[in-house]
Parts: sequence; structure tokens; C-alpha cells
Amino acid sequence: MSDFILFPIIFLGLVILFSSFFTVKQQSAAIIERFGKFQSVRHSGLQLKIPLVDRIAGRLSLKIQQLDVIVETKTKDDVFVRLKVSVQYKVIRDKVEDAFYKLDYPHDQITSYVFDVVRAEVPKMILDHVFLKKDDIAIAVKSELNEAMLDYGYDIIKTLVTDIDPDAQVKEAMNRINAADREKTAAQYEGDAQRILIVEKAKAEAESKRLQGQGIADQRREIARGLEESVMVLNKVGINSQEASALIVVTQHYDTLQSIGQHTNSNLILLPNSPQAANSMLNDMLASFTASNQIGEAMKNAKNNKKED
Repeated sequence: MSDFILFPIIFLGLVILFSSFFTVKQQSAAIIERFGKFQSVRHSGLQLKIPLVDRIAGRLSLKIQQLDVIVETKTKDDVFVRLKVSVQYKVIRDKVEDAFYKLDYPHDQITSYVFDVVRAEVPKMILDHVFLKKDDIAIAVKSELNEAMLDYGYDIIKTLVTDIDPDAQVKEAMNRINAADREKTAAQYEGDAQRILIVEKAKAEAESKRLQGQGIADQRREIARGLEESVMVLNKVGINSQEASALIVVTQHYDTLQSIGQHTNSNLILLPNSPQAANSMLNDMLASFTASNQIGEAMKNAKNNKKED
């Protein structure tokens, strides 16, 4: 009978003994209360408490946590916009007691401050500035939260404005504006390219004309030099200049007729081909040159007389 009573007592004692030990995980803290009053904060490792007297009131994580808050507000230019603010925070190791007892719902507290700051800052900006100055909004939220949450045992590590979402119609209008601006820029570049192409084409044509003219001048110069040499050769054999010129004209006349006859696809050209044709052409040329020289001499004399007056 005594063994039957002793066994439960031993078992109860072992249970009480083992319940005196508990463990706390890394990066966390346990709150110990004694008869409902705060006793101590225990950190990671194997811990000991008085059985039936002390109890674990709760545990807090000391890791960095993130809370995403979505705030809808209006900008200075009357555009409704939704901002997603990510708040990274953690419990201060030396203020675990304040974090556990002063706030029941820290998420609600942080959310309220984020709403307050964002709705105070964004209405001061137009929509474009909200995108440009989102870091300023994040800094303002962090400054306000740090000042408020420090007394509650929380440290605000970082605040980020991770998303800015205007109304759908506003986004569509912004996209149209952006597309129109890009089309305008593309048209300007296309116009510049066409202008450069036209300028370069004109330069190429001008250079071609210049070279063509230079070629024609060189050709005529060589023809004149050849004629001069031909006349000199004919003069050496007793043929005077007029006869030599007539002979050259006749020769070129028949060379032209031969060249035309060699091309079956040549256009119809009517040329005099009688023996007197060359003499007539020579006489016409000489008369033309004589008249031109007379006009030139007359203009020169008139110019000299005008200077003397």
C-alpha cells in the first residue's frame, strides 16, 4: 500500500522538476511572471523557473519583421493614388518588457502612424512629384514612427514606398502622354534624318556636276589641243590653216556619220552629207567667230572710251 502511494508522489515530483526547465529559441525572448507580476525577461538557451510560482506569460521575436500598409489618398492635383508602404521593424532587446506590456497590437499602432504621415505628405505634392519624391515620403514616415514607437520598445529599421498606383484612368492618360511624346521625338529624329539625306544628296549631285563639268572642260581642251596639233602638221606639208580647218571639219563630219551608222538603236538625225556640207559648215563657223570677235572688240572699245570720259 505504501508503494502504491509513493509512486504517484515521485511521478508528480518529476513532473514538477522537469516543468522548471524551459528553452528559449535564438532571436526571441520569454516573459516570466510571478503570481501575475512581471518577473524577468529570458533570452535564448536553457532557462529555469520556479514551478507553480513562475509562468511564461508570452514570447516575443527579436527578428526584423515587415508590415505592408496600403494607403489611399489624394494628391495636390486631385488624383487619387494608392501607396504601399513597407515598414521594417524589430523589438529592442533591452525593451522587451515595454514591447510586451505597452502595446497589445503593434501592427495597428504602426499602421495608424503610416496613414497619418502619408495623408499629411502626399496632398502637398502633384502626382509626378509623388513618384519623384517617394524617398522623401519614406523618410518622413520613418522619422515619425521612430519617435512614436521608441517608447513602446520598437525600433524602426527602414520604411520603403514600394508601390504607387494611381487610378486606372490616370495611368491610361499618362501612358497616352508618354506615347505622344515619344512619337514626337521619333518624328523629329526622322525629320532630321531626311534633312541630312537631302543635304548629302545635294552635295553628291553638286560634286557630280562639278566633276562632270571638269571632265567636259578637259575633253574640250584636249580636242582643241588635238586640232592645234593637226593644223600644225598640215601646215608643215604646205596646207594653209583655212584648208587644214576645212579638212578637219570634213573628217569629223564623216566620222560622226560613221559613228551614228554603227548604232542600230540610234535616234533619227538629219545631217548634210554632201561634199559641200563641210565647206559650208566651216564658212559658217568662221563667220560666227569673226562676228564674235568684232562684238568683243566693240565692247572693249566702248569700255575704254567710257573710262577716258
